[in-house]
Amino acid sequence: MRTRPTLFVSALTVVTLTAAGCAIGPNYRQPSVASPAAFKEQPPAPFQEAAAAGWKSSQPRDAYAKGRWWELYDDAALNALEEQVDVSNQNVLQAEALYRQAEAAVRVSRAALFPTITADPAVTTGNSTSAGISSHGSNPTVFTMPFTASWAPDLWGSIRRGVTASTATAESLAANVGNARLLFQSELAQDYFGLHGLDGEVAVLTRTAASYTEYLTLTQNRFTFGVASDLDVAQAETQLYGVQAQMIDLGVQRAAFEHAIAILTGQAPAEVTIPPLTLINAPPVVPVGIPSELLERRPDIASTERQVAAANEQIGIAMAAFYPNLSLTGSAGFAGTSLAQWFTWPSRFWSVGPQLAATLFDAGRRRGIVAEQQAAYDATVATYRQTVLTAMQQVEDNLAALRILSDEADKVQQTVQAANRALAISDAQYRAGTASYLTVIIAQATLLTAEVTAVTLLTRRLTASVLLIQAVGGGWNASQFPT
Repeated sequence: MRTRPTLFVSALTVVTLTAAGCAIGPNYRQPSVASPAAFKEQPPAPFQEAAAAGWKSSQPRDAYAKGRWWELYDDAALNALEEQVDVSNQNVLQAEALYRQAEAAVRVSRAALFPTITADPAVTTGNSTSAGISSHGSNPTVFTMPFTASWAPDLWGSIRRGVTASTATAESLAANVGNARLLFQSELAQDYFGLHGLDGEVAVLTRTAASYTEYLTLTQNRFTFGVASDLDVAQAETQLYGVQAQMIDLGVQRAAFEHAIAILTGQAPAEVTIPPLTLINAPPVVPVGIPSELLERRPDIASTERQVAAANEQIGIAMAAFYPNLSLTGSAGFAGTSLAQWFTWPSRFWSVGPQLAATLFDAGRRRGIVAEQQAAYDATVATYRQTVLTAMQQVEDNLAALRILSDEADKVQQTVQAANRALAISDAQYRAGTASYLTVIIAQATLLTAEVTAVTLLTRRLTASVLLIQAVGGGWNASQFPT
């Protein structure tokens, strides 16, 4: 008599496993994006020369390819600070924790593919004939050890799509970790160059203040001998004190940069002191590649693409709600009136049975959920495409900035040379008495402005190179997705 239930369960299991190969809903395809063959803005001249010599932008330096892009600047102090961002920056650690949370959620989702088995041992006293136990006394003690197994086979792929969606979400958050690292490492490099750019300005102002002090002494001596007026002395004092005030004021900005660097490295501002340094080296050559490579090299693009994949799975999950759900439940165990009889073969019991459930009417609720998920998918696709366009804009912006600022720096150097010559001529004329001190003042101010502009341009060029590295992904690529 037990053959038929056994055959029924076996047949039902075969049908269930066969149907489990189905997955309701759209298959995911990565959204298409408009990608030009090359960037509109040409790389800087040094990069073009390197390319002409056979160096390929798709094969950058080993350190760059491994994400240690800051080593391109060959600055030991910068290297030491950047190393601390990855292990001490609280925002990066937060992003890593969110990824680990999503990684655990994948395991939770995958567990739904397998049966759940529970045990519920019990000892009861009373008048009972359940589980095949006959009552021979007024209040027998019954020992039961039931094991219950339940399984909801994934007939329409909703569980598998849930696992896929959880995996895509975890991959998105993994890319967010890379993006957080890149953003804060980039911010630190910008602050580092900004701080030392101020050091360069202080160096210019210090040198200028020393020159102004000499001119003040000169005008005072000439005034003593009646060659110059007290106006010359007052003008010389005004210039000197003005430059000294500028030097003091730069201390505020420098302190702010230093404090920001401390926070980025996960330290209190009081724990970080960065010695002065004057920047002299031009920006390094940054491997750029072609626009289509941004899809693989930008962590933020990869993150949004994974969000699109997760949204696609949600559509399938919503569509699966239109189909019935099957659940299989079975229980087995042992029961007896004594511990000695508990695990004997005659004390066994079992039961098994399927249950099919389907929603017949919900007033359009499921259709509304499907439409909601489709709209959410469309929104993530738009976000993905906009992220790609923004990435291309950032690359173009910083390529243009590097080219234009390089040309401007050349002109400013010519300005500095001309201003030095003009100051030398006006100084000689003033000492000879053929020109007023106002001529010297104008030449001095022109030279100071040109020198400060040269320092500022170098800082801007270095900052633009950092932003360009950030725009092309900083050495990150999609192969860094966890498996």
